[in-house]
Amino acid sequence: MNNFLKSIGSFFQTLYRILDRIFITPISRLIFQIGENLKGNSSKVEKFLNRPNILLYLSLIFAVVFFFLVDSQVVTLVEKEAEILANQPVKVLYNKEAYVVEGLVDQVDIVLTGRKSAIYLAKQLGEYDVVLDLSDYEASDTPVRVPLTYNQTVDNISYKLDPSYVTVTIKKKESLVWNNVSYDLLNENKLNEKLSVDSVELDKTEVVLKGSNDNLNKVATVKALIDLSNKKFTDAGTYDISDIRLVAYDSNGAILHNIEIVPGTITGTITLGTYSTTVPLQVLATGDLVTGKSISSITINGKTSYSINIYGDKSIIDEIKSVPITIDVNNQGNNGAKTYNVTIVKPNGVRHISEENAKIVVSFGDEKQKTINISNIGYRGLGNNLKANLVGSTSVPVQVKGVQSVIDSINTDNISAYTDLTGYGVGDYEVDVKIESDDPRVNYIVTTKVKISITNG
Repeated sequence: MNNFLKSIGSFFQTLYRILDRIFITPISRLIFQIGENLKGNSSKVEKFLNRPNILLYLSLIFAVVFFFLVDSQVVTLVEKEAEILANQPVKVLYNKEAYVVEGLVDQVDIVLTGRKSAIYLAKQLGEYDVVLDLSDYEASDTPVRVPLTYNQTVDNISYKLDPSYVTVTIKKKESLVWNNVSYDLLNENKLNEKLSVDSVELDKTEVVLKGSNDNLNKVATVKALIDLSNKKFTDAGTYDISDIRLVAYDSNGAILHNIEIVPGTITGTITLGTYSTTVPLQVLATGDLVTGKSISSITINGKTSYSINIYGDKSIIDEIKSVPITIDVNNQGNNGAKTYNVTIVKPNGVRHISEENAKIVVSFGDEKQKTINISNIGYRGLGNNLKANLVGSTSVPVQVKGVQSVIDSINTDNISAYTDLTGYGVGDYEVDVKIESDDPRVNYIVTTKVKISITNG
């Protein structure tokens, strides 16, 4: 309040100095000069002007007259200015229990136009209540254009709202009981990497949805959003959680903002656990070695086999049998050995791995080869209710390439051969034989096709 009074006092002091410089002092000089000129002609005028304080009274009269001229804007001392009060909240008046309104705006801009001093005064006095009054409107499928209103606080200021009108649609509010509330986990990346969610129990799975009939028909799911960034989730255990926010989604996964959910929040419990398993690192090689060379050995951190611990949800972790590491051996082989420092990438669904780096040493030797005949050929991708059989010779030669010590250890029991019958129907076909191998030290080549007869099962 003191600052406001000081501002008003400063304004009138400035105004007085302007009036004194422009009017009071010049008028006093003018009256004095007139008196000097009339000294010899009129003793009455001289006596009048020579009365004590008469010049002060006349100056005060002229100042007051000039003040009212300025205040009524007959005379303007300064040019008009404009200022924008941005993002002012809108207060909407309507029966929220009976209606749903679509097309509302949350904020508007107020443009103030007038003298700078008046704008300053308006900013000090104004409460900036912008109102959209829908109290007299009824529900209808037809949009209506409704003006926004603002209570002006200073008369000589021009107020303009942007936007000044809003086109809204008012619909009757209806209710729907939804008895299948599920949950979503938010900010999983902020949960301790060694922890995983074992279970979630919500205290309520039935809620009431309120909104227009059109919007209620769009609801596909209602989910409780559980934030895993909660700082109390530090160790394995069961935690009580409150104020779980509920959100309605449409079939495209978009949030339906015009749906009211009762209650808006629920409570529940979450059980966090830690689950891990040990899996081997699997080295995969890309690229082609120089002709005549093969990989003789691979060590990971000095060992021919190496395993790490992986953490995550049990259902996901149990499906992972190994963690792959890829190395590029293109044009290698003549240098005897090559060392790779690699980063271990977490497989999808794995939250934490016990080690993130590995040192891979690959040794090379002269390539040898031998041929093995195999007959244990399997089938993959065969359609339902179909049966496949080999026709004619069931033995296929497989050329095995690698250093001598490696290929000497390969026999028919080490080779997994199959044919891919995806998309094949009833009939006879010649198809390729493929070899499944996870050992980059060995290269398998099959040039012979097999005849397959597919019949209804």
